[in-house]
Amino acid sequence: MTVAKDFICNVAIVNESTVVSDAQVYACTYALQIQTEFDFYPIWGIKSKVYFAPKGTNIPAGHFQLIILDDADQAGALGYHDLTSTGDPMSKVFAKTTMDAGEQWTVTASHELLEMLVDPFINLTVFLQNSAFTGKLLPYEVCDAVQGDLCTYPISSADNIMVSDFVTPAWFEDFRQPNSTRFDFKGLLTGPFQIYRGGYMSFFSVTAASGWQQTFNAEASAADHSKARKELRNKARSDWKLSAPG
Repeated sequence: MTVAKDFICNVAIVNESTVVSDAQVYACTYALQIQTEFDFYPIWGIKSKVYFAPKGTNIPAGHFQLIILDDADQAGALGYHDLTSTGDPMSKVFAKTTMDAGEQWTVTASHELLEMLVDPFINLTVFLQNSAFTGKLLPYEVCDAVQGDLCTYPISSADNIMVSDFVTPAWFEDFRQPNSTRFDFKGLLTGPFQIYRGGYMSFFSVTAASGWQQTFNAEASAADHSKARKELRNKARSDWKLSAPG
């Protein structure tokens, strides 16, 4: 997502759970604001205002939502981020399901919030190419790779409420050398695309593809197409010369 300079993502935290109180969610909201402002923003450059919205509040259009619920509506999910029927970013956190799994719901809330901020419309991927015609598409999920017992930390100024570690933009850059920069906030990872113990990463496998091609505006002239094809052939010849032995 491309946003204007100083754009602020407004995120409403709504409590619809019966196992955590409004006071607990309000305290978590404060911790999430501290995390996003002092830990996350300096690394990702995404500003947000996280606020508590009592149940039944009319959330303004364009505001993100993070809803605390009891039970998962998808098998195995502690939380996930999605879109509302009107296309606004929304995350669900299943507090009871998380606690039944022996985890902390505030960590799940942090996890989903940060991933929603980085990829609000769930359409960002990085292409990890492993040959001329194949590779993997990985979504910009910034907390999945650092999920586990050691991948949390407390917000000391908010009653030590636990939140999730997250990867940095460098984690998605395969040219980075091991230990060359910071790959996650806590410093657990040593290289790009590394998955910490207990973490995971989704991917879409691109196999038997035809390589990079071009598409044109339907109104482009035949001359435009011819020129573009010539440029593509010249690039192919140049690439061949660069890769040819001797």
